[in-house]
Amino acid sequence: MKCIIVDDEPLARQEMQALINDVSDLEIIGSFSNAPAALKFLKINSVDLIFLDIEMPMVTGLEFAAQLPEDTLVIFTTAYPKYALESYELDAIDYLLKPIDKSRVQKAINKALTYKKLLSAETEKNTIESNTGDFMIIKSERKFFKINFADIKFIEGLKDYVVIYTGNQKLITAMNLKTIHQKIPNSTFLRVSKSYVINLNFIDSFDHHNVYLGENEVPLGEVYKKDFFKIYSGGSLNLE
Repeated sequence: MKCIIVDDEPLARQEMQALINDVSDLEIIGSFSNAPAALKFLKINSVDLIFLDIEMPMVTGLEFAAQLPEDTLVIFTTAYPKYALESYELDAIDYLLKPIDKSRVQKAINKALTYKKLLSAETEKNTIESNTGDFMIIKSERKFFKINFADIKFIEGLKDYVVIYTGNQKLITAMNLKTIHQKIPNSTFLRVSKSYVINLNFIDSFDHHNVYLGENEVPLGEVYKKDFFKIYSGGSLNLE
C-alpha cells in the first residue's frame, strides 16, 4: 500500500517516516510540508493512505481531507485532541496524538490495511438479514450465520463497515457502527468511542484511556468516557 506524509514540521515528518518503516511494509512515496504541495502530487500519483497533520499553514489538514477521494484513507497525526470529533466526521481511519507511540501507529496501519482489503474484495459483502432479542443472522456468500449477542466481545467500525469480534471468529459486515448499535441490546452493549461498541460482560479492567477485554485493548473516547464510568461503575468509583 502506497502512502505519503503531510506535516509542516520537518522533524515530525522524519519521525513519522521512521515509525512507519519500523512497524510496516508500507511504501512511502512522498513527504510534504503543506497540503497544496501534496494535492498537486495526488493529481498525478495514486496514493492509498495519507498521514496528515492538522494545524498547517495555507490549508489545514481537515480542509485538505475534505477534498480527498472517498477511497483515499487518512490517519491524522496531531498534537491537539480537540479536532478528534471533526476528524471522525471526515471518516478518518484513526487519530494519533503526538508524541506518537509505535504501537498506536501499528494499530492505525492495521486498521487501514483491513479497510483497504474490504474495498478491494470481490466477494459478496456480508449483510445483516434479521435480528431477535438474543441473536442476529448475517448472510455471507450464500450462507446464513447465527451470531449470539452473548458471544460478541466488541464491534469495531471502519467507515461503512463493521467488524464483529466473538471469542473465535471475526465477521465483517457492510453497515456503519451507529446502525448496528441500534440493532443490538443497549443493556449489554455500550459505545465507548467513535469506532467501538463493547459488550459490558467481557470487560476485565479499564483505566482513563482504555477498556480491556481479555487480550483486546479498546480505546475510551473523551466524549463517551463520562457515560461509560457512570453506567459501568454505577457512579460508585472515585475516578479523579
